[in-house]
Amino acid sequence: MKIQGTKGLLLALVTVLMVSLLSACGGKDASPKGNNGTNSSNNGEAATTKDEITELSLFIDASWYPVNEWKGPIAEKITEKTGVKLKVTVAADDKQLPLMISSGDLPDLIFTSSQVTRLSDSKLSYPWNELIEQYAPNFIIDDTRKAIHTMEDGNFYTVRNSFATQEEMAEHKYAIGSDGNPGIAVREDILAELGNPSLNSVEDFVNVLGMVKEKYPDMVPLTMDKDWMEQYFIQQFGVEALLDGWYERDGKIDYAIKQPEILEFFKFMNLLYRNGYILAENFAYTNDQIDDEYAVGGKAFAHSHTVSVADSDNAKIKNNGADYSFKMLPSALSKDAKIVSSGLGFAGTFITKNNKNPEASIKFIEFLASDEGKKLTMFGIEGEHWTWNEEGYPNLNYDPSDADFVNGNGIKWWYLYNDGVTEGLQGYVPGTQKTQALLERKAITVYKPEIGLIQTEPDSEERTIKTKIDEMIKNEKVKIYLASSEEEAIANYESMLKTAEQIGLQKLVDWANETYQKKKDLFK
Repeated sequence: MKIQGTKGLLLALVTVLMVSLLSACGGKDASPKGNNGTNSSNNGEAATTKDEITELSLFIDASWYPVNEWKGPIAEKITEKTGVKLKVTVAADDKQLPLMISSGDLPDLIFTSSQVTRLSDSKLSYPWNELIEQYAPNFIIDDTRKAIHTMEDGNFYTVRNSFATQEEMAEHKYAIGSDGNPGIAVREDILAELGNPSLNSVEDFVNVLGMVKEKYPDMVPLTMDKDWMEQYFIQQFGVEALLDGWYERDGKIDYAIKQPEILEFFKFMNLLYRNGYILAENFAYTNDQIDDEYAVGGKAFAHSHTVSVADSDNAKIKNNGADYSFKMLPSALSKDAKIVSSGLGFAGTFITKNNKNPEASIKFIEFLASDEGKKLTMFGIEGEHWTWNEEGYPNLNYDPSDADFVNGNGIKWWYLYNDGVTEGLQGYVPGTQKTQALLERKAITVYKPEIGLIQTEPDSEERTIKTKIDEMIKNEKVKIYLASSEEEAIANYESMLKTAEQIGLQKLVDWANETYQKKKDLFK
């Protein structure tokens, strides 16, 4: 009896197991069923539940990126909320991603600013709009952002972070921007020793540099971060775009190097060099630490970098036990100062065709795009890292200029989807020099994102022309800066313009105007 009973039990168990396996096989053959909790991803895998962890590979196309591992309280909280964990790789250089695209060796997700147009291709990436329709119908993206990112095929493949319209920024007075804005700081103690001379104009600044050079001949009057040499001064002269960008005048588009005000900027930079206020070697720095060493080590009077340069330099100086400090120059050091924001955001996240779980990926981005997700990413964990001020900004329980704390906790840098308002709020810390500089910048900023829509297509003739012109400008501008006389600087500038025309600048400008006329109405 005992043996017979055991056999019967085993037979029953085998029968149940076979039925279960047959049911599972039937489920795998079924197509995705919308959003009823039984979705399947495109490769047939079951949707992630809150008790499962989906690991996705992420490539960050920025060799300077300060975080390279999915760890810390912010990453852990995002995983808790989404069920997604990232295996992160940071680019070794700016050539790595183009090579990966060419070879087809792509990860699940790519975060990039330089290859947005290239990756916005159905052969390489999933269209967000299709994934949203299939897996995340409650993920709402506003019409402006859709218009900005929609390609010729009618799809959009990403939405860049850090973007906000002029209306959005106006609605949030404490959204003041981010560290990605230029600024210059100067030594307070040396100013005092010089009798606290006026610093209310570009001419004043040049005069003070001259005083520094005369009284402190062993000190570099101005040291510049290799990536932030031009931005602050270009804006003081009213130039509306960087040297590789477009500007609009009376409804017409032209290239920045043709803007009338640009020559005054070039002459100014040449003056700084000829007077010995900047070093020729500054234009050949191979890393972004050399200028910091000059400033923090007491070997430079002024330091050109971003709006946080005074706060960050002072923190390092204090840690080194020194007793001097830096203060920011006004963001508008000239009556002509002008800032035109034509940016469409910084970088976007792409869900590649190699992605093993598109459903989990778009839902992951949907969470990051939510109010909760944006604040978690940018501010930290509510109640631990910040509380909300009734005035409309976060009271941070840390110094956002403290890179060790911010990076160590994973704050900000997982902004794979965010916006300019939330990022701008993170920059508002009452009483800091960075906040004051950003408030000053906001007061003179005009937003023209329609100009940002002038983007050359990969492998197009326009892209080839623009690439050649930009590379030429990169080389020739240094000859203008380091000219032995103003006359030579002007001649070098005119030679640069002539070379650009020979490369095909007018053809590029004609194309840009045609593109601008087509796309500017998206913002009406």
